[in-house]
Formats: sequence, C-alpha cells, structure tokens
Amino acid sequence: MVESFWGTLQLELLDSRAWKTRADLANAIFEWIECWYNPIRRHSSIGMLSPVDYEAAQIPPDQDH
Repeated sequence: MVESFWGTLQLELLDSRAWKTRADLANAIFEWIECWYNPIRRHSSIGMLSPVDYEAAQIPPDQDH
C-alpha cells in the first residue's frame, strides 16, 4: 500500500513540475494529501467511492417526526 501511495504521489505531483524551494514542495505535498488524496481519491476497497462519498452513503437520511 505504501509503495502505491509513493508511486501515485511521484506520478501526480512530484514529477509534474520543478520545485523552487523545499517549502513550496512541502506545501504542495500537504495540499495533495489533505485536499485530494485522502478525501476525494476513489478506493477499490470501498467500492471505488471516495472516502467522502462512502461516509455520506453510510449516514441514514434524516427522518422527520
């Protein structure tokens, strides 16, 4: 799993451009992980849904009384 993560990170972010500073790269990695990889990327282990969509599907709709 870790090798897959690093491969995806390298392909989609690290190799996409030249980074001027380590700070720029660190900020880009943080954004990539927190804004795309964790919440939005689809996972085969949860039916090719994103974690956000999977969690939303697990919450029963509100029932009015």
